Amino acid sequence: MTLVYVALGANLAEPEQQLNQAVAALKKIAVTGDITVSSYYRSTPMGDVVQPDYVNAVACFNTHLEPIELLNSLQNIEQQQGRVRNERWGPRTLDLDLLLYGLHIIDIPRLQVPHYGMKERSFVLIPLAEIAEDLILPCHQALKSLLTPEMQQSLHKIPNKS
Repeated sequence: MTLVYVALGANLAEPEQQLNQAVAALKKIAVTGDITVSSYYRSTPMGDVVQPDYVNAVACFNTHLEPIELLNSLQNIEQQQGRVRNERWGPRTLDLDLLLYGLHIIDIPRLQVPHYGMKERSFVLIPLAEIAEDLILPCHQALKSLLTPEMQQSLHKIPNKS
């Protein structure tokens, strides 16, 4: 059994509803259906593509799936919710990124864990810190050491995520 952290993001087709559906799907691959989910946060999109703001969160759960099996499951959930991969950092119905797979460091063509951009992304770090405040990353760096006041100010918590 491995503790994993997954980032969730959406900015099309009722983003909050997309995240709610994704959480329900993640419960099906979590051991005993137990899952911890951060608050939902509104964030400005990355890149130069004009698009709506994102709704982001982070989920944590235990799984028996191997890393590639988990990646396949996450991509299957994205596809079931209408994900189309047209352009990098473009709008999407759902984006699920495997952030951490236990303390493993994975670097293969289809998967890089810890997720390659997580240390710079407020929309990942703030929700991650909400559910795992004392987390130490596989590189032995404390999650808290990555957080800045600017990151906190760049996100807006959404009051209710139902």
